Amino acid sequence: MKQPLIILAGPTAVGKTEASIGLAKAVGGEIISADSMQVYRHMDIGSAKITKEEMQGVCHYLIDELEPWEDFNVYLFQELAKKYMSEIYEKGKIPILVGGTGFYIQSVLYDIDFTDTDADATYRKELENLAKEKGAVYLHGLLKQVDERSAQEIHENNIKRVIRALEYFHQTGQPISRHNEQERAKAAAYHFAYFVLNDERATVYERINKRVDMMFAAGLVSEVEHLLQMGCRRDMTAMQGLGYKEVIDYLSGELTLQQAKEKIQQETRHFAKRQLTWFRREPDVCWVNKNELEHDNDKILQYMLRILKEKGL
Repeated sequence: MKQPLIILAGPTAVGKTEASIGLAKAVGGEIISADSMQVYRHMDIGSAKITKEEMQGVCHYLIDELEPWEDFNVYLFQELAKKYMSEIYEKGKIPILVGGTGFYIQSVLYDIDFTDTDADATYRKELENLAKEKGAVYLHGLLKQVDERSAQEIHENNIKRVIRALEYFHQTGQPISRHNEQERAKAAAYHFAYFVLNDERATVYERINKRVDMMFAAGLVSEVEHLLQMGCRRDMTAMQGLGYKEVIDYLSGELTLQQAKEKIQQETRHFAKRQLTWFRREPDVCWVNKNELEHDNDKILQYMLRILKEKGL
């Protein structure tokens, strides 16, 4: 008998936080964040981190878990998520994975095997040096030559994932996209419902633009200044997050404040588009289109509860 799991995903700024709280309260669930930025302490504004008030007493995991200088990746996410899921099951509750990082969600749902081949530290260092000397675009071009599908899926700025994919090809002679496809073909490890919250593109883009404006009004620049004073550097994983690297460029004089804001808005819109492309490829997804449910939170909740009932969850 597979254990139950609920997933609520969707593009950034679509309204997952509010929907997830209503869902958790209705089913007696606890929430595990599948977000690559909210896991970091001191990074509240730029990550649009859920507040204690917004949690409404619902227990959340993988929020404020790490310091900004600590590395966070899909392997660690999978390990911690499974650990917290065990704790939630022991309480007799149901885990709800909530977030927009599709690969993180997939790693848990299909229990993807990330067993590492022997790491080649010399080759990794060589790739890291190439990234510094010739830039992220050059490194991404190398990946495109050996694994075009991975190059399409991994953004050129995600240097760590580009290096991992190149390492895998170097070690095995096989593209990592083929390995991941084989892992995805496995049956799900849980009795699950996978909801993707969505809205009309123009509405999502408008929400993104407003959210970025609100971040600056709330003190995003001060937050980044504080992180830099703590010793954070632009090349750290956490500081590669949307909003943070652009503000660093503003503080170093490479962009004006308005340019930084517009770049964050544009990059976030592109990110939302990539998120939706990912979710459309996922099998057995239940789309929850807010516009079709009149943007009514109660109707959205009732729709999801009806699906859960049909699935026996």
